[in-house]
Amino acid sequence: ALPDRIRPVDRKQRIDLTDVPLVTIDGEDARDFDDAVYCEPARVGRAKGWRLIVAIADVSHYVKPGEPLDEDAYERATSVYFPRRVIPMLPEKLSNGLCSLNPNEERLAMVCDMLVTATGVIHAYQFYPAVICSHARFTYTEVAAILGNTRGPEAARRKDLVPDLLNLNEVYRALLKERGKRGAVDFETTETQIVCDENGRIEKIIPRTRTEAHKLIEESMLAANVCSADFISLHKHPALYRVHEGPTPEKKNLLQNYLKGLGLGLTIGDDPAPGEYQAIADATKDRPDAMQIHTMLLRSMQQAIYTGTNVGHFGLAYEAYTHFTSPIRRYPDLLVHRVIKALLHGKRYHLGSGTIEDAPRSRKNGAKTTPSSEGELWEVAGAHCSTNERRADEASRDVEAWLKCRYMREHLGEEFGGTVTAVTSFGLFVTLDGLYVEGLVHITELGGEYYRFDEVKQELRGERTGVRYTVGARVRVQVSRVDLDGRKIDFRMVRDGEEDAALIRARRDRLIGKASGAVAELAAIKEADRVVKAAAKGKSNNGTGKSAHPVRAAKASARKASVKTARRR
Repeated sequence: ALPDRIRPVDRKQRIDLTDVPLVTIDGEDARDFDDAVYCEPARVGRAKGWRLIVAIADVSHYVKPGEPLDEDAYERATSVYFPRRVIPMLPEKLSNGLCSLNPNEERLAMVCDMLVTATGVIHAYQFYPAVICSHARFTYTEVAAILGNTRGPEAARRKDLVPDLLNLNEVYRALLKERGKRGAVDFETTETQIVCDENGRIEKIIPRTRTEAHKLIEESMLAANVCSADFISLHKHPALYRVHEGPTPEKKNLLQNYLKGLGLGLTIGDDPAPGEYQAIADATKDRPDAMQIHTMLLRSMQQAIYTGTNVGHFGLAYEAYTHFTSPIRRYPDLLVHRVIKALLHGKRYHLGSGTIEDAPRSRKNGAKTTPSSEGELWEVAGAHCSTNERRADEASRDVEAWLKCRYMREHLGEEFGGTVTAVTSFGLFVTLDGLYVEGLVHITELGGEYYRFDEVKQELRGERTGVRYTVGARVRVQVSRVDLDGRKIDFRMVRDGEEDAALIRARRDRLIGKASGAVAELAAIKEADRVVKAAAKGKSNNGTGKSAHPVRAAKASARKASVKTARRR
């Protein structure tokens, strides 16, 4: 049975850090706190630097290999997050209780204690088990406010801890600068948060804003994760690495063609480095279509996975990377903790049996004996955790899509402005302004003509009118259909008078271009002008109270013009 609190036996062989003012920084609605941080100035050799402490809940102390609790955690492999509910990987007694670093409560932790230089290089690190006590629970919003105004009301309420937050901000700035030198990729994409009322209905959909507080914690966790990977690699111990490979040849070629089609003069090489991606992201960040370009860059890369074979992390530009910082909600992190603990005691962790044994002595050639089957077990575990991670993400997206569909059923027939976020051979995907809801404008809703899909330029082009729809284009749409079961929202394109006139002018120009001879050209001009006037009159009052469809009107006028011209000939 799990204890209710830390026992004297749990404190053995642990460093007491309860007097260190570690704090947690999480979202407003967070309930499980698995990481705490602290930073202070320190000497690194003769230069200035920082001591950065990242303390992570010691889940492995309570979840033992082979026990029912462990088997259940492995089957889940991850917590699943929904707008109003979380399905935890571990029982709530652990995730929200014993292992949650709640303020003013002593907790067991695994600590990554680092020395960081003024240039953001991790000079040294050590891992050790500890007893900690979180001195405060901060929210991202609160920390962002304090960093933005150290004399504001938020800072006044936390004045004893403000210097520590400023130290954290300084080490974050240094780590961020080193990240840039490394060439790591950092895209600005918009994630949304669904806010529901008491009845589970969507109240509003808001963007998740990444503040300096978010990035501060992110860089601290990255530092601890890369140290754990380095520690395991140095000991040549098998483990689960977080691997992110570069783009496949197919995706690389598609991205090269897309960038070429934009005419930016920017592209990636045949063997692209992460820095090339970041250079494009930096060069386009102020463009109106920056979000779409960054999305295309992101889509061109492969998905990160867990595996026992380390091939580095492309996006973060790390030679080795693991997940160490979230064992409450990710099983790979729990395995990494077990490996590090075994290594700290000079032993090795065997995944198959869940046992910890003395490290084998080196052979004469320096190689260590590791059963080949052990590596296979790590690969199986990595594949299982990767699959469950994708399944959890899909479940979260599915629930979010269902909620958005239910929300948009209340807006059937309403018109919204939006941005084209993707172009396909069968239509346009449009994201609505302010609502962050995406739907499809099927190609049949674009007008009665043939549209050709240009994969390189990512655009649909009307063959008769020459009208183009590209990623980033601004449009106005009407919500025409919502399929709750299929999780699909359909839009219908809405055009104002100027757009109607533009379509007709484009058709007129085509008619003129195709006419041959002075008489035929004059006839075509007169006929096209008549179409424009008739359309304008029909727009105001065509007898039915509805405006004539611009494409159908253009087609009809084209047929009449061709007949009259033929007769004159």
